Amino acid sequence: MRMLIRSLVSSSVPCTRNFSGTAPPPRQVLKTGDTLRQTRIFTNEDVTEYSKASHDSNPLHFDSEFARNAGFEDRLVHGMLVAALFPRIIASHFPGAVYVSQSLHYKSPVYVGDAVVGEVQATNIRENKSRYIVKFLTRCFKNDKLLVIDGEAVAILPNLAAEKVNVVD
Repeated sequence: MRMLIRSLVSSSVPCTRNFSGTAPPPRQVLKTGDTLRQTRIFTNEDVTEYSKASHDSNPLHFDSEFARNAGFEDRLVHGMLVAALFPRIIASHFPGAVYVSQSLHYKSPVYVGDAVVGEVQATNIRENKSRYIVKFLTRCFKNDKLLVIDGEAVAILPNLAAEKVNVVD
């Protein structure tokens, strides 16, 4: 299935090669319709660390029996932890980006061990005082197809030249 014809996709493997005496390849410039993606598998440690930082110790995140009695398959990953993929994607491609707003709609639960693909798609770009205000459609999918979060974000980018990133989980 072809999601988008034009896409900027992050990679965990650097994809540029420099040869002596040659310049690095030009960066891709973000345009309306471009999509940036990253994949993450959330671990028990992620949930524990997020709980410590957020002080969210809801038993749905730590007690399998409690979660099952509430109608879930198992313990849930915090929704805000999953949604943290969005600013991570933007900042990893545009260092110095300022996150301005985010709306979120939670559609389906994410469980520890689920592979989640976060994506942001530029829907509107406007220049303002040598910076760029970009509106993004934001979505997360698990198992490559099930929508678990959608929404919109706005970020101020210092430029539109997307960096190739090497993201370490």
